[in-house]
Amino acid sequence: MTSRSDTAAHTVLITGASLAGPTLAYWLHRYGFAVTLVEKAHAPRGGGYPIDVRGTAIEVVRRMGILPTLQAAHIDTGRFTFLDADGAEVAVLRPSAVAGSVEGQDLEVGRGNLTAALYETVRDDVEFVFDDSVDTLDQHERGVDVTFRSGRQRTFDVVVGADGMHSGTRRALLGPEEQFHRYLGYSFAVFTMPNTLGLSRELLMWNTPGRAAALYATGGADDDLHAFLNFHQPEQPLHLRRDPDAQRDLVARTYADAGWEVGTIVKAMHQADDLFFDTAGQIRMPRWSSGRVALVGDSAYAPSFLTGQGSSLALVGAYMLARSLATHGDHVDAFAAYERDTREFVTLNQALVDKGGARLFPTTAEALERRNAMLRGLVAMPATTPQPAHSALVLPEPAPTS
Repeated sequence: MTSRSDTAAHTVLITGASLAGPTLAYWLHRYGFAVTLVEKAHAPRGGGYPIDVRGTAIEVVRRMGILPTLQAAHIDTGRFTFLDADGAEVAVLRPSAVAGSVEGQDLEVGRGNLTAALYETVRDDVEFVFDDSVDTLDQHERGVDVTFRSGRQRTFDVVVGADGMHSGTRRALLGPEEQFHRYLGYSFAVFTMPNTLGLSRELLMWNTPGRAAALYATGGADDDLHAFLNFHQPEQPLHLRRDPDAQRDLVARTYADAGWEVGTIVKAMHQADDLFFDTAGQIRMPRWSSGRVALVGDSAYAPSFLTGQGSSLALVGAYMLARSLATHGDHVDAFAAYERDTREFVTLNQALVDKGGARLFPTTAEALERRNAMLRGLVAMPATTPQPAHSALVLPEPAPTS
């Protein structure tokens, strides 16, 4: 048991079992908390597009003991090839030159590999409740009364929402997402498709102004590809959020006259059973907690895929929140310390979209030519320094346990 005072929270409910949730559960269990983790899916989520673990987040997974597992699962992509409207080569680069990462130190892994590694570290130590979610939260002086979608009711000292950008916990606590959502002007579709081009451990990206299509081979020529269609939309298409047929129709119309292999990609989208469609956006909140309920990861500060830092922020934020709960006498002080110590790191990473984070997806012909010139320059002189934002936070040592 830790040296927390008797007034500190002892029971914690975490909503969401993707990245931030299991990371937070691991550290809270280590600090002596009784943790319940509820997840609306039927089981831990596998699959998904490759994600990055960079900078400070590498130290988090090292301290959790899963760094060797993730290193073994690292996707060693050989090259990124950028194509023009006709499919002609613009530039060929090492992935680290594009991402501003540190080759040989930062990691790229399948999302399912990371979620599986996190789940295995904590599955036997905390209570998992699958196929359920939070319906209502009722806070009072002694805790939080939680009613689940299943109808069950329980009381916890603290509740933490780690249930993603479209967080139901945040909605139950503070109201509609729109008041915290910053739309960044893009919609995207992600899915898997057959590897008809025989690609192996490489990425091809086709661009015209306001449109991009990418094929990512994370395995060999016999493995499926991750397909990615990203396009500029000045107005956020909120009406499409729960209408997959309308989502497909919008994508098909947007790319109707596209060259290269884009027609084949769109056809594969219509046949895919794993289509994920969303908009590029951020969650920006004046506070990450209210009373006995806090938010972590994308629920509190989604940076968008344009930064490449969503998974890293989730890991670091969860570590910092757990440490704050372990070292402060009550939840009010703990939540204040978590935000005070983490907000600058979050702000720097969210600001990447305003400092060139969206440069791979230019929306005008002039911007596309500038981007292509930049890529050609990286071929001649690769970048040698990582993004400062990736390691802007020096991770404090874990809280003491006894």
